[in-house]
Amino acid sequence: MIGRRRSGAERTGAAPGAVPLLGYACVAAAVWLAWEVVKIPVVERAGPAVAVRLAPGSPEVLGAAAEVEFAAQRYDNARALSEESLRRAPFSARALRVRGLVEARGGEPARADSLLTLAGNWSLRDGPAHAWLTEHRLRMGDYGSAFAHADTLARRRPDLYPQLFNLFTTAALSDPRSLPHLTRLLAAFPPWRPEYLNSLHARADGDPLLANLALGLQKSQRPFTDAELGHLYRMWASEGRYPGIRFLRAELRRPPPDEALQNADFSEEAAPDFLPFQWRLAVSPGVSAQLMEDDLGENGRALRVEHDGKRGSVLAEQLVVLDGGPHVLSGVWRHETPSPGGAVKWNVVCAETGRSIGSIPTEGAQVAETEWRSWRLTLDVPATDCSAQWIRLEAEAGGSSDAATIWFDNLRISG
Repeated sequence: MIGRRRSGAERTGAAPGAVPLLGYACVAAAVWLAWEVVKIPVVERAGPAVAVRLAPGSPEVLGAAAEVEFAAQRYDNARALSEESLRRAPFSARALRVRGLVEARGGEPARADSLLTLAGNWSLRDGPAHAWLTEHRLRMGDYGSAFAHADTLARRRPDLYPQLFNLFTTAALSDPRSLPHLTRLLAAFPPWRPEYLNSLHARADGDPLLANLALGLQKSQRPFTDAELGHLYRMWASEGRYPGIRFLRAELRRPPPDEALQNADFSEEAAPDFLPFQWRLAVSPGVSAQLMEDDLGENGRALRVEHDGKRGSVLAEQLVVLDGGPHVLSGVWRHETPSPGGAVKWNVVCAETGRSIGSIPTEGAQVAETEWRSWRLTLDVPATDCSAQWIRLEAEAGGSSDAATIWFDNLRISG
């Protein structure tokens, strides 16, 4: 007997009408899951009214809608939506921030401060909350807290640097009580510290604050770096602020004041970060100055200069801070090649006035020298208008084609 084929319902034991229902349920579930996947980007891109209709139970959507309503100055709607969002998600920083801002608009700053502080603690990324807290704490005179919230903004929002840097600087210049808080903030070496210090250089009134920060940070674990301090010295030198340079160097003892000249024996590599209190060496067509190993093998590293005899140039220079009165600059030199006398000279000038207070030209050499010769220059530093001095090795401009290659070493200032 040939048996008949059993239906799917008979094989599963289900009632005949259950199979279509099961299929409908599967289709419905698939459609629902697909909508849940698609709904998220749709809701994120839709306006608040549409988003609330599409996902009325979503605390994120309610919080975003509350934010939009607050921006539109519909504060009652913002309050209601933020409260509903918080009922569904009590730890929503966005909804809590909107709720706090509504309280602030309603004349309840103490309650607003409490709510927004909590929102800021929940999310370091909530810029509006930290911005409000910064402004509010400033009004209260709480510089430590205000600067901390401003720091949170600055670490995430480089586009806000101009406003935040102006806030720091204005507060520090107008109220000395804020300066210790700013110093502590910079001592933590936030990523925006270099940009902030550069912003002070660009301000006409920034120099006093730069000096105070350099002095204050010197006692911290993160004092001005050599690059930061060198940049400050160079900027002040370009502006003619030599008395300020003298004062700051004496207070910071950077570089150490026990040696008037730094790297006087040329044994160290050039340190461009700490100019002008290091050797600045010239390299240009026809002239050059380099720190090299002495080719005689006697003095180790020394200063070797080349001059084509045609161009005037400062081959090497360093800023020093000498007290008024007599001093002696001395050293040794030798000619690598035969050269005329006077092609190169050491010259000391007052930084403020540019007036020379002593110079000594190199003596000529008919043949290449294999021994070093000593030289000595007596200086009389004026007591006024000479807070700092430039020690310069200068090449004289001339019409001859006589080139000179000369070595210098073991400079010293005494007296």
